Amino acid sequence: MKLLPSLAIICLGLSSCNLYKSYSRPDGLPIDSLFDEDTMKQSDTLPSLGSMPWQELFTDSNLQALINEGLNSNTDLQTALLRIDEAQAGLTAAKLAYLPSLTFSPNGAITSVDGGKANKTYEIPVNLSWEIDLFGKLRNAKKESQAMLLQQTAYSQAVRSELIASIANSYYTLLMLDKQIEISNQTIELWKEQLRTMELQLKVGDIRENAVSQARANLNGLLATNNNLVRQQRETENAICTLLGVTYHPIARTNLEAQTLPANLSVGMPLQLLSMRPDVVSAEMALAAAYYSTNQSRAAFYPSLTLGGSAGWTNALGQAVSNPGGWILSALGSLTQPIFQRGKLISNLRISKDEEQIALLNYKQALLDAGQEVNDALFAIESHSRNLEYHASQCEALEKAVKSNELLFRTNNATYLELLSSRQDLLNSRLNLVVDKMSQLQSVVSLYKALGGGSDLNQ
Repeated sequence: MKLLPSLAIICLGLSSCNLYKSYSRPDGLPIDSLFDEDTMKQSDTLPSLGSMPWQELFTDSNLQALINEGLNSNTDLQTALLRIDEAQAGLTAAKLAYLPSLTFSPNGAITSVDGGKANKTYEIPVNLSWEIDLFGKLRNAKKESQAMLLQQTAYSQAVRSELIASIANSYYTLLMLDKQIEISNQTIELWKEQLRTMELQLKVGDIRENAVSQARANLNGLLATNNNLVRQQRETENAICTLLGVTYHPIARTNLEAQTLPANLSVGMPLQLLSMRPDVVSAEMALAAAYYSTNQSRAAFYPSLTLGGSAGWTNALGQAVSNPGGWILSALGSLTQPIFQRGKLISNLRISKDEEQIALLNYKQALLDAGQEVNDALFAIESHSRNLEYHASQCEALEKAVKSNELLFRTNNATYLELLSSRQDLLNSRLNLVVDKMSQLQSVVSLYKALGGGSDLNQ
């Protein structure tokens, strides 16, 4: 009877050593300084981009079909889902560890002395063993398994978010290449027509041979550039098919002009970022798992109490009667206290504490990375939007310059070099305009992913 009060005192003391405390988020994390002041001015009354279902952000029906196909067939995502199933199995085993274990172990023997009559004996017992979780070893093991399950779930969500973003970015890249090829083909046709005109002018002596040779060289340069764009187009289609987990097939798509952006972009508040980012959640669950692993290492210093017993039938109750059958029952209680383990327990605790500190540093770094990615994505959206306006104005001015130089060239008031230079500038500006549009779309995708977008497995 004196054992119970003693155990109560020991358990109370252990509670102050964190053995029975649940994980709580550490203080001093850089939560409130994740975003800069301009980011924090974003209205938190608007729906956060990170909580927006991907179907509302990516409204292109062809892109939606590609994302759905990728979510169903991508091998990395399927592997991540299997990891979740493994973690769920581990958690089930940890929960069942509270229950007693039963084993059925029948055995028999035949003995004969000096060639005499053989005696046959057997036992048919059922053995029971039940570890009493006095010092939190089983509890911490279960909590660690729960944290690992949440970590694997968050990892799967991170893979899912990355997959959605990768498909969208590749799709926008494909649309950019389509538009660049379209501009390139139009430019090539103009240069072919210009070359034919110049060859006629050469015959009548209006221009020199070197101007025609220069025009022909530039046309071949445009053809080579166009060929590279077509190659990149095919490679991008291949990359999308790989993300989808299928062999190559042509990708159905619309065009770059048909793509739209949300009217208002909101990042939400830092705590919302913390709860939405799958990699942040995964890092925190890794920290929680390390915390419970440290508790298990501490619990290993304390005794373990195990209750056991067996019940069964045997035909060998005694020696006076040959093979007297009957029931056999036994009960056993054992208390095991580690005394000398050659430094193993101390080393395990030291290692667990170090792993917990490493997990804490990784968690802090995940928070810092999250803030950086959000800030970078927001600034990139603004920057690409400004470039889009600048290059649009540049294109308008260059189109007027080209028309003017063409007229002056026909009347021999401008050199071919001036015409060539203005056309080259216009081509570069139009290509830059396409890149700006694609970059703007990809920046929104980056912000969506940086805020944990696509992390809801039910979306």
